[in-house]
Amino acid sequence: MASDKATVDSAKSMTLTDGASGESIEMQVLQGTVGPEVVDIRKLYGQTGRFTYDPGFVSTASCESAITYIDGDEGVLLYRGYPIDELAENSDFPEVCYLLLYGELPLKAEKDKFVHNITYHSMLHEQLQRFFQGFRRDAHPMAIMCGVVGALSAFYHDSTDINDEHQRMVASHRLIAKMPTIAAMAYKYSIGQPFAYPRNDLTYAEDFLHMMFSVPAEEYKVSPTLAKAMDKIFILHADHEQNASTSTVRLAGSSGANPFACIAAGIACLWGPAHGGANEAVLNMLEEIGSVDRIPEFVNKAKDKDDPFRLFGFGHRVYKNHDPRATVLRKSCHEVLDELGVRDEPLLELAMELERIALEDEYFVEKKLYPNVDFYSGIILRAMGIPTSMFTVLFALARTTGWVAQWNEMIGDPTQKIGRPRQLYTGATQRTYVPVDKR
Repeated sequence: MASDKATVDSAKSMTLTDGASGESIEMQVLQGTVGPEVVDIRKLYGQTGRFTYDPGFVSTASCESAITYIDGDEGVLLYRGYPIDELAENSDFPEVCYLLLYGELPLKAEKDKFVHNITYHSMLHEQLQRFFQGFRRDAHPMAIMCGVVGALSAFYHDSTDINDEHQRMVASHRLIAKMPTIAAMAYKYSIGQPFAYPRNDLTYAEDFLHMMFSVPAEEYKVSPTLAKAMDKIFILHADHEQNASTSTVRLAGSSGANPFACIAAGIACLWGPAHGGANEAVLNMLEEIGSVDRIPEFVNKAKDKDDPFRLFGFGHRVYKNHDPRATVLRKSCHEVLDELGVRDEPLLELAMELERIALEDEYFVEKKLYPNVDFYSGIILRAMGIPTSMFTVLFALARTTGWVAQWNEMIGDPTQKIGRPRQLYTGATQRTYVPVDKR
């Protein structure tokens, strides 16, 4: 694997000149293994007494990372250097988990041991069932997941010492293993069905579907097509560079918080509709459109700059040409619909017609409003019978792998400091207190 440390480009530097005083400072230029060069501004305040201003940190690299790389202009997503489409087509989720955690694809013996560790950590402490019972039946599954994951540190004291490398890895394995169990239990609790325990004879994706849909009254047989589609959804959502929830996990971790608290923080951030709720928004949009014959009306609304209506599931903030994850999931989407024979369901029929228009309509093609991963994942989950309230839960389940990989990388980085963004203060200057009877 290529070096994972940034290097100083000795042939390049950037000079910042104060227009008023004429004073200049020289800043180093750092170069990663791939991607844009980075100007090192760590000494800027010390040398100039000034900060930079970058709302949303859209032009700021907050860390070094060797895990995931995105090139939005070219539609590239790499996990540890491997293209996402190659992994989704040829690998499986546990192997991708190993890759993200350890940096290399496992040998067969390494993979077998890893899968064994994940499989035999999938059960939850029995007392956690009482924790679930403390929630209202109509509680949002994300609220339940956030609370339960945060509470894991109260049950697994032997894996909360972040200075112990072995404990960090045990915590990582536990989080990856237990997240499907927590997610399925949150769903079962919301619909009043008994919890289904994990089974060690099933794959990661199969076991999740079994815990979601099996009932004591009859045997549940997991469809290989659905399990394969779910496995791909997990792979495609496993990591996505320094997004809002990943940055939240790193920020929480920079304070020395235990791993369970850090992942709970990531779940809370992911819950926001601008981040993890995109595929849920797709289904809400389809329900608003209602029927195929109303599509032209809503397409025209989407084209009208003065209309607030938005078509969710088309185009992407990062990927400017195409979403490489959507290309993979489009095939799975059609396989699932064929397997379940639900293409005649009005909402799914509507979705397929919207897909056809987006791929052919001149406006969509010109504006690069292609169907993205949220569009296809939303349709797949709907077809499987998973309620929209669970969509973000599944996102969190998959993204936990990326979060723990990023958290482990941060803990092991000697240059990492506690997160402390600065601000451009625009409030009142110093004032003198006036007693209430004299105001």
